[in-house]
Amino acid sequence: DWDFFWSDVSWLHEFFDHIHLADHQRINHFRNYYELTRKDLLIKNLKRMKKTLEKDSRSAEAAKYDFFPPTYALPAEYGLFVEQFKRNAGVWIMKPVGKAQGRGIFLFHKLGQISEWKKDHRWKVDNPQVSALVESYIVQRYINNPYLVGGKKFDLRIYVLVMAYTPLKAYLYRSGFARFTNTRFSMKKEDILNNYVHLTNFAIQKTAPTYDSKNGTKWPLQSLKIHMITKHGEKAVNELFHNIQMIIIRSLIAVQNVIIQDKHCFELYGYDILVDESLKPWLLEVNASPSLAADTPSDYDLKFGMLDDLLSIVDMERRLPAQSSPKRVSFSLVQ
Repeated sequence: DWDFFWSDVSWLHEFFDHIHLADHQRINHFRNYYELTRKDLLIKNLKRMKKTLEKDSRSAEAAKYDFFPPTYALPAEYGLFVEQFKRNAGVWIMKPVGKAQGRGIFLFHKLGQISEWKKDHRWKVDNPQVSALVESYIVQRYINNPYLVGGKKFDLRIYVLVMAYTPLKAYLYRSGFARFTNTRFSMKKEDILNNYVHLTNFAIQKTAPTYDSKNGTKWPLQSLKIHMITKHGEKAVNELFHNIQMIIIRSLIAVQNVIIQDKHCFELYGYDILVDESLKPWLLEVNASPSLAADTPSDYDLKFGMLDDLLSIVDMERRLPAQSSPKRVSFSLVQ
């Protein structure tokens, strides 16, 4: 009874494998979208791609898969993590693989702190039956030198539309925004557990006592680029955003052979990118259901325009000539 379905992922899990889609019907997720968007599977696929390239004697390309920090899946890789932590302590960050909006994330700098977490979660490394029942996490080396604006940390939300994986056809939305913290950045021990300092998720920052509901915590991507150009020059900033585009391309290539291609499917991803003080971009995560809620008029305009352009590219009415893209959209074909 439908032509176009903007589905949530729970519906997809329950029904997608049990229905037959007519030729014209379109749905906004690929069948196993989670290979890119679940935190532990994303890292697994990036690591696998890097090893494949090294095995194929393509070491130069493999070396470019350096855009994610040392990461381990818990509880499965707890022993490997402990070895790495003892060699290179510092601050690490724990993230539940199945949650969004910053829920369940915490920082730590002592193994004793994670020992308490282990106790609370009742899993044992040597008991896989128990481990399989508990919530999975990833643990990552925390990037402790983020690029700051006004002393505050931010990350970038960048939208990517994938129309097909075989062959790969992806579009990058030209607009986006930086999400800032409410509180100035600090790596002092007393601030390690302060989420208003370290986590840029809007769902967290909007609860801060200093949150300004009129202006929000977001800054248009164009404004950020202008600010950075005044400090670093156009060449350096253009190189940064080229590197971000290459991160997106390489992450999609890493899952290209595992995502189940389906002509009925497309997907809008929300990429979260952190930039450090040396202007190196890092991939934090990829969201399968990026928030389309708007907290300010500018946020509304951005997301409304993005969805309008997305529908033009999906082209349910089949107005576009074959193999072409609409000219008046803000999505650029990634090549």
